[in-house]
Amino acid sequence: MANISRGFHHDDPIAQYCAKLTEKLEPIEKELQTTTIEKRGNGRTFTGSSALAWALAVPSDGEVISMDVQHETLNAIGKQIIDKRPEISKKIKFELRPATETLDNLIEKGEAGKFDFAFIDADKINYPSYYTKSMELLRSGGVIFVDNALWHGKVVTEPDGDDDTRAIAKCNDLISNDPASTNVLINVKDGLHIVFKK
Repeated sequence: MANISRGFHHDDPIAQYCAKLTEKLEPIEKELQTTTIEKRGNGRTFTGSSALAWALAVPSDGEVISMDVQHETLNAIGKQIIDKRPEISKKIKFELRPATETLDNLIEKGEAGKFDFAFIDADKINYPSYYTKSMELLRSGGVIFVDNALWHGKVVTEPDGDDDTRAIAKCNDLISNDPASTNVLINVKDGLHIVFKK
């Protein structure tokens, strides 16, 4: 994944060491990362790096659906780079509306049980809903990555501190108690909850 190894501390020598040994970017991913940092000053701006990484991973007839409520930086930076490679860009559908609407629409269209993978990294308040809907859309054996699952440690130190923290803690509990899944919560960066649908 182009943007996970570059999380919160670019100057952290341990993070740099890990990235150096594990990060194997395709040239187009490197171009997107470099351009994003040059134009926006950091690698956490939403320019389509995750969608690009997934599109590179799926076969030529695969499809990636990216959901967001704003496409300003995607259109300004990401799409200009991604569109240079039509064989990759044709695999990505960028949805500009709330993800709950897109997920509901997919379910209504009979897409339940047809997806292989979901990556949840969005507004935290909707994490439980995103998880539930993603599980419905996943096939048996499918995988979900839930990013920011530790939320700066607040799910442990301040579980009732604010709405976002409560929602993430609720999502973690939902995953842990879901008989339809097996899961592991990894203490890496800001927490990654990995879910496997039975």
